[in-house]
Amino acid sequence: MDKHDRREAGTIRFDDPWYDALAAGWGEGAAEEAERPDPTRPVPDAAEIYREVQRSAAFQEVRGRYRRFVVPATLAFLLWYVAYVVAATAAPELMARPVVGAVNVALLAGLGQFLSTFLLTWAYTRHARLRRDRVALDLRWTVFDRERSREAGR
Repeated sequence: MDKHDRREAGTIRFDDPWYDALAAGWGEGAAEEAERPDPTRPVPDAAEIYREVQRSAAFQEVRGRYRRFVVPATLAFLLWYVAYVVAATAAPELMARPVVGAVNVALLAGLGQFLSTFLLTWAYTRHARLRRDRVALDLRWTVFDRERSREAGR
């Protein structure tokens, strides 16, 4: 999906989860004034910045939210897929049972596989947008600001 939907390049969509990036102060001059490097403080290297962010509570919360959604969803989907395959091989008479006209249980279950894939994709993107994207954006700006401060301190 094009971020600007073929509108003027400077127009930001309000349903974009990243639209409030300027609220962090970056790009408006406020960040440059607010974060002058302290010459007495040691300058961390880039790897240390990333390790520090990885140890942070915000990062652990994002990872926890991700795992709490992905692990059960993956297990449920795999169980559903295996049940379909097992039923197709172990119970062909059940799968061949007609439901409406020429439509049988196997056809409905097969279509259910496609439907569940689309529903799971929708649920994942919704979960990411509502539960993880804003915190991830804050972490991204934290790393960006720390790296910029590190570069300015050199």
